[in-house]
Amino acid sequence: MERSRVVASNSMAFAIRDGYPVSPGHTLAIPNRHIESFFDLSPQELDALFELVREQKRVLDVEFSPHAFNIGINDGPAAGQTVPHVHVHLIPRYWGDVPDPRGGVRWVLPAGARYWTD
Repeated sequence: MERSRVVASNSMAFAIRDGYPVSPGHTLAIPNRHIESFFDLSPQELDALFELVREQKRVLDVEFSPHAFNIGINDGPAAGQTVPHVHVHLIPRYWGDVPDPRGGVRWVLPAGARYWTD
C-alpha cells in the first residue's frame, strides 16, 4: 500500500480513498495491524477505525457534499471479502445515484432487499 494514498491516520489505523470507488469520495478505514476479520479487532482498533470513519465523513461532507452514506464491512469470502485485511467502506451516496435507494445494504442479498413490498 502506497503511503502517499493515505488521507488521514491515527495511532492504530489509516484512511485512503478506494482505488475502485463506487461513488465519488468512497473511502476505506484500515487498521495498521494486519488482521483478516473485523471480529478479531481489539476494542482500541475498533475505536480507532470508527474515529477515522467519523472524521472522514466530515471531510467528505465538505469536499463532495453527499446526501447520505453507507458504511460497510465484508467479512470473509462468502460475504464478498476479496482483500484479506479488515477495511471499513465509507460510501457517499447521492440522490439519483440509483433509481430507488431503499433497502440500502440489504441489496447484497437482492431477494430480501425490497422487504416493504412483501
